[in-house]
Amino acid sequence: MAVPKKKTSKSKTKSRKANWKNKAAFAVTKALTLAKSVFNKESKFVYNNRKEEKQEKISN
Repeated sequence: MAVPKKKTSKSKTKSRKANWKNKAAFAVTKALTLAKSVFNKESKFVYNNRKEEKQEKISN
């Protein structure tokens, strides 16, 4: 198993964790806003199935 040569500082660890948490929070808000807009039928987003896209590419 690989072992780091030097200990990672607390500030570096905390900044990485904060960055990870901020990315997760952003993804949550993005998903919730999309869900709300779909629920209220105000969305212009159309979900395309990837299988259908692959079949269209193969048939062309």
